[in-house]
Amino acid sequence: MLEVAVRHRFPGFALEAEFGSPGAGVTALFGPSGCGKSTILAAVAGLLRPEAGRVVAGGEVLLDTARGVSVAPERRRCGVVFQDARLFPHLSVASNLRYGLRRAPRGATRDAEGPGFGEVVELLGLGGLLGRRPLGLSGGERQRVALGRALLARPRLLLMDEPLAALDAGRRAEVLPFLARLRDAAGLPILYVTHALDEVDALADRLVLLEAGRVLAAGTVEALAARADLPALARRRDAGAVIGCTVLGQDAARGLTRLGFEGGELVVAQRPGLAVGARLRLRLRARDVAVATEAPRGISMHNILPARLEVVVSAGEAEAMLRLRVGPTALLARVTRDSVGRLGLAPGMAVFALVKSIAFDHAGPG
Repeated sequence: MLEVAVRHRFPGFALEAEFGSPGAGVTALFGPSGCGKSTILAAVAGLLRPEAGRVVAGGEVLLDTARGVSVAPERRRCGVVFQDARLFPHLSVASNLRYGLRRAPRGATRDAEGPGFGEVVELLGLGGLLGRRPLGLSGGERQRVALGRALLARPRLLLMDEPLAALDAGRRAEVLPFLARLRDAAGLPILYVTHALDEVDALADRLVLLEAGRVLAAGTVEALAARADLPALARRRDAGAVIGCTVLGQDAARGLTRLGFEGGELVVAQRPGLAVGARLRLRLRARDVAVATEAPRGISMHNILPARLEVVVSAGEAEAMLRLRVGPTALLARVTRDSVGRLGLAPGMAVFALVKSIAFDHAGPG
């Protein structure tokens, strides 16, 4: 269990944030630049002494300003990964990794504290890089080494401060699968700072939504993504529901994959390599969902889902956001305000959600 409460003032900015996160898994601190994400991370790591606050990790109080408790940063056992890898340029990759081992507590064992050197090398695909120095690595490779070094220090908590922000799209796509593998293998609580929604979808279990130093909402990624009343998410062009799915079948002849979710089934453009029974998460963007008041006929869309309209929220001068319920699963649809009036859309109506088979973003394993 991780508990964080921080209050701190800078000239022109006040941070007052409180949230909790249960056990292992990734909690993403999400919001625009300047909303306080990195300040919270610094307070947890002990790199900033806030005016008031309390931080508890795994039952140990790391900070409690009311009681005068502030554990030194080096004793907090927080593995920190920054935007820049901060490797030692004169040391090889192997030596940089072993520096992490030297920082591990005495007596730490693999079973109790995490994977060993060889496992980390395999986990992060570093075997061919061990003899090289950081200046000869790509940005993505340097970040993988930094991740390995942090993990080998046997932290109780991993803190990642926008670790992919300095990478181009290709390098980010290269590193994301390694981050997902690290999350699954480490078995640690991870605080992950980002303003990129695709990173949240691919990695996070829980989301803490921040704006101007305050927590707007906190909960599972699926729950917050489906809320129409959070402008910080709902008004983004990539806003949409995140759905947990199970692969039900592959139809190579038609180029389709059939997915099951709580409430129904979806047909999507084929995703080769996914075995029947595999779990994955999909982001269904609100802009890719249309609504009909009658079951349509003679259209190209495979997915015509009976739904109940729950909420209609303004999403700007010309648009509205609808929250639809397909069984227990919530979807979002972005439509024009004209469509709301023309179709007489109102909460409680029975409607049909129309979704193209090519509309889905693959967020990550379920």
